[in-house]
Amino acid sequence: MSLSIRNQIPGTAVSVTPGEVMATVKVRLDGGQEITAAVTREAVEELGIFVGSSVRALFKSTEVSLATGPVEGLSIRNQLPGTVTDVSTGGAMAGVKVSVDGGELTAVITKDAVTELGLTSGSSVVALIKSTEISLATS
Repeated sequence: MSLSIRNQIPGTAVSVTPGEVMATVKVRLDGGQEITAAVTREAVEELGIFVGSSVRALFKSTEVSLATGPVEGLSIRNQLPGTVTDVSTGGAMAGVKVSVDGGELTAVITKDAVTELGLTSGSSVVALIKSTEISLATS
């Protein structure tokens, strides 16, 4: 199956915490960072996700925010440090490719944000992704 979701980063489930409707799955990405995905408990069961499962964390590029450093006092748990490798700007929006340990991700943000943050190839950034915006896939 092919998907339009550009961000697909491999990892391993290191914890699964089921709730009544939703579950959180902590994933250690192949680069060593950990992220948390909040998915339905039913999805965890149907996909057979357990500690040690190989998974792919999937998230749309429009769901990635960028900061120029770590952010405190924020409910977004997933903060992946990386380096900008490419910036493509259009009339209003920009695509920013970010190299993170173990892979690459893309963020789509406004052109104004790119300018205000001074983002260019080589800039250090932190990619912010809400746990509810991360989907999981198994092989």
